Amino acid sequence: MAELTQKQRRGGILPPPSDYGGGPRDSGGSFPISKAYLATWILLTAIIMLFAGLSSAYIVLRGLPEWQNITVPRLVWANTLILVASSVAIEFARAAVRKDQFSVVRQWLFVSGILGLSFLAGQIAVWRQLVKAGVYLSTTLHSSFFYVLTGAHALHLAGGICGLVVVLWRAFGNQLTAANHEPLKVWALYWHFMDVVWIYCFLLLLLA
Repeated sequence: MAELTQKQRRGGILPPPSDYGGGPRDSGGSFPISKAYLATWILLTAIIMLFAGLSSAYIVLRGLPEWQNITVPRLVWANTLILVASSVAIEFARAAVRKDQFSVVRQWLFVSGILGLSFLAGQIAVWRQLVKAGVYLSTTLHSSFFYVLTGAHALHLAGGICGLVVVLWRAFGNQLTAANHEPLKVWALYWHFMDVVWIYCFLLLLLA
């Protein structure tokens, strides 16, 4: 039977096993990616639309005569490096899960989570520095967009932390294996995407 299956695959009768999501195809065989991946991409599309709308308004209002730039705390640079480091830790975890190194996977996921929480703490510190300097949400248009963009990103990143809790729970139960680690893949996609969104907002607020 196994020999017949291999021949059928080589002959094009059966589709090759999907690598998306680390598991079997949908029961109908019509989806090349899992439902979790599809739902994640729908969510990411909504996030793209949100930040695209905010950045468009930012660029339009940036040309107004009353626009006044604020001095962005230098801590933002350190926060950026921390968030990038968290994504690097995720990739180490993904490399480890392909080798079924369960303890290593847990360690790197934990490191990524700590770095993610450190980023959020750093963002709170940035907002506190601005408040201490007398820069509030309504002080200038630039400050308004700074608070709104960074706040929206922090909110979505906090959602990513909640997702990490689920992934960690499965990791500690040795449920993430080389053959099936879809939760880690989906969460990594979301987390890396939030990295890209942050770098975009960072460059927009500092350079545009």
